[in-house]
Amino acid sequence: FEARVPRSSSEGGVDSKANARLLSDVSTSAPLPSLFRRPHPMVSLTNEVATALRRNEPVVALESTIISHGMPYPQNVETARRVEETVRKHGGVPATVAILEGKIHVGLTTEQLEKLGKLGTKCHKCSRRDLALIVAQKGNGATTVAATMYIASLAGIRVFVTGGIGGAHRGVEKTLDISADLTELARTNVAVVCAGAKSILDIPKTLEVLETAGVPVIGFGVSEFPAFFSRNSGSQAPLQINSEREVASFLHASDKLSIQGGAVIAVPIPMDQAGNASRIGEATKKALAETIEKKIEGRNITPYLLERINQLTEGHSLSANINLVLNNAKVGTRIAVELSKLRRQAQ
Repeated sequence: FEARVPRSSSEGGVDSKANARLLSDVSTSAPLPSLFRRPHPMVSLTNEVATALRRNEPVVALESTIISHGMPYPQNVETARRVEETVRKHGGVPATVAILEGKIHVGLTTEQLEKLGKLGTKCHKCSRRDLALIVAQKGNGATTVAATMYIASLAGIRVFVTGGIGGAHRGVEKTLDISADLTELARTNVAVVCAGAKSILDIPKTLEVLETAGVPVIGFGVSEFPAFFSRNSGSQAPLQINSEREVASFLHASDKLSIQGGAVIAVPIPMDQAGNASRIGEATKKALAETIEKKIEGRNITPYLLERINQLTEGHSLSANINLVLNNAKVGTRIAVELSKLRRQAQ
């Protein structure tokens, strides 16, 4: 990010004392609050998001593959709006990330969200490796966890909410199939608030990869790492933090220490939704077996599994998915609000 010292109050509303504090921060190599970060020139912000970032208000990044590949239209758009409304209800500004006609957007208008929903799977599913090509080709792209993290960091957004992260796939010792989400978490300073790793993955190996990469994995109010549809994975969470304020303090301290990389804030699915875990688990086993039989590989595995599991559970898995994302949005926004307070106090 680029340090920026406004030359006048009209440019950023910052007085001479604030400028002095900024120069002091630079001289001691302390990380700068988002107020002094200029978003990347290739990132287009809505006025709402740009204003919030400029004022150091809480902004929450949201991915877009759940819209394009997670469910059909119009349910996808309705769900996206519910998630954005949840962020606003708890004091934050939602910033849904997507690429439309080659332009990277952080924050979508009502019309853009509708367009993305109608495009659905016609949108390219974009991880970090795909971003430059989709932009160059002026294409449409929905961002995965990895790509959303990267773009959020370009915009100066510290907190990102999603359903679940990718990880090491079952049979990884033979396939070496490990999600780019884990690599991104090791190098990009964005906290990912999620319901743990998707239950279709090898969770113990996923946690091993994150440990090797030095990524903090925090169980939010729980000692056991959640497994997306289930509150229990059988694996301990390496760290446990019990409140949004404490998570914000952790992130703030990490910034001050200039620690490179993100963090996983693993929030268990709400208790009233966890009752479907057994049924969903059986459906997951069946769907996984089908991917082997049908030789479904790579980026096509997750969309197939989620759709097939939803069919096998007669819609229960999709309902649980939506509710856990809404719960993550609530927790993630509260973390962003507390982090914003700490940053303001530090100025």
